[in-house]
Amino acid sequence: MKKSFFATLAVLTLLSGCATTQENSKPEAATGEPAVLVNDYPTRDRVEYVLECVAKHGGLTYISQYACGCKIDKIAEKLSFEEYESAKTFTQMQKTPGEAGAAFRDPKQSKDLRTKLKDADAEAEKACFVK
Repeated sequence: MKKSFFATLAVLTLLSGCATTQENSKPEAATGEPAVLVNDYPTRDRVEYVLECVAKHGGLTYISQYACGCKIDKIAEKLSFEEYESAKTFTQMQKTPGEAGAAFRDPKQSKDLRTKLKDADAEAEKACFVK
């Protein structure tokens, strides 16, 4: 009984530490301007990216996990989460055939964001030694 109580207490302590992080705070740079937040991507989306990346690169190993985690960090340096999410949506939905897919393929915003994501991904791939 005591062991399960302490195990539950330990888990709750860990979870409460995660819940108190301030992702929405906007620190200011030395110039007084709001600093760019590199960690504005939700954990769920980072984990999803890492798992997809690991699957594409031969499965879970320490090296693939580290490299894929590095990749999403590098992408986060280049794109805000809003840009990343839009680019990912445009990329996935551009495969929709016919007129229905045109709304995702043709607009300038779609092309620009898809290109920006593709470039950031390529740079991250080189920087993080993903093979």
